[in-house]
Amino acid sequence: MNAIDVRGLVKRFGDKTVVNDVTMQVARGEIVGFLGPNGSGKTTTIRIMCGLLTPDEGEGTVLGFDLRTEGLKIKREVGYMTQRFSFYEDLTIAENLSFVARLYDLKPVGTHVDRTLEDLGLSSRRDQLAGTLSGGWKQRLALAACIMHQPKLLLLDEPTAGVDPKARRDFWDEIHRLAADGLTVLVSTHYMDEAERCHRISYISYGTMLATGSVTDVVRDAGLVTYLVDGPKLETLAAELRKRPGVEQVAPFGASLHVVGSDEAALKAALADLEGRAGVTVSRGETSLEDVFIQFMANSTDNMQ
Repeated sequence: MNAIDVRGLVKRFGDKTVVNDVTMQVARGEIVGFLGPNGSGKTTTIRIMCGLLTPDEGEGTVLGFDLRTEGLKIKREVGYMTQRFSFYEDLTIAENLSFVARLYDLKPVGTHVDRTLEDLGLSSRRDQLAGTLSGGWKQRLALAACIMHQPKLLLLDEPTAGVDPKARRDFWDEIHRLAADGLTVLVSTHYMDEAERCHRISYISYGTMLATGSVTDVVRDAGLVTYLVDGPKLETLAAELRKRPGVEQVAPFGASLHVVGSDEAALKAALADLEGRAGVTVSRGETSLEDVFIQFMANSTDNMQ
């Protein structure tokens, strides 16, 4: 049985359709990355799945519980980490976790707090006020609170925004450790390197699901072709290339330009005259997940406009 199995989810706020016919399956023990631009419906979809919102249309199950009628049961089995740090900053780490333990009626409280502190490497900071923690340590506290009641599904809404690369890597190592023990994870992110650490990704744009699969599958199915252009005065060259037919994206990457298009013949024609220029080289590149992300955004319409 899938941990998440939802079909045709629709959620409206007034006359705006924020989630439009979203279907998603997530297997138990799987880590799925949830990608999309700001305002694309990721948070609303996650809140539907954890029982905080009821869909206007659609059906499905989360951890075997009906999305519409068993929201309370879903909440008991899910850990939900929100975008913003939502703990009491004038309480210590241990006091915050004690509060969470009591919310879930975990007994004895002290035993659960001590175990969680140890598991997440927080024991040495147990008496530190939450408000004095750095972004990375706040993130670790939030994760500790999410997994304290040993949920079967973890829903993470942009959990690593604003933390340094080392803290992000440590966080993802922990997520993979938890998944190896059977925990299912759905995580929304804007970081392409994080998306590539997921087993599969789902891309939603302004309420509509556009692609689902492994990173390799999504990049391949996007049908984009990428060339690398190296040479002098790349800023001037980039402005020139953006005006040419067949060129859909031009992005500087270090000392090169990534030039992307969906029609290979047209893209080749657009780049054909560059080889004759002094110091300019053109070579076939590899399309990145970021290229696909940008292309999806360019082809979508903001549902709030």
